[in-house]
Amino acid sequence: MDPEAFRNARESLELDFQTTNILETGLDRHTLSVLAAFCEKGLQSRVAALVKELRRESQTNPTTTPAAPTFP
Repeated sequence: MDPEAFRNARESLELDFQTTNILETGLDRHTLSVLAAFCEKGLQSRVAALVKELRRESQTNPTTTPAAPTFP
């Protein structure tokens, strides 16, 4: 990856991370970067399903670690 593309990707991730913090999503930078990579590969529907399942799991078991997500 050329330096300019790397800088742009890093700035984009930082902006996304700031947005997730404002929205209080609880996503860390690594998780956010993985979700962004899935979206770049055209897997938005899978990302949406994953986020919904993780959200549902955290609401039903707020004191436990979420189980590994399953995909439809």
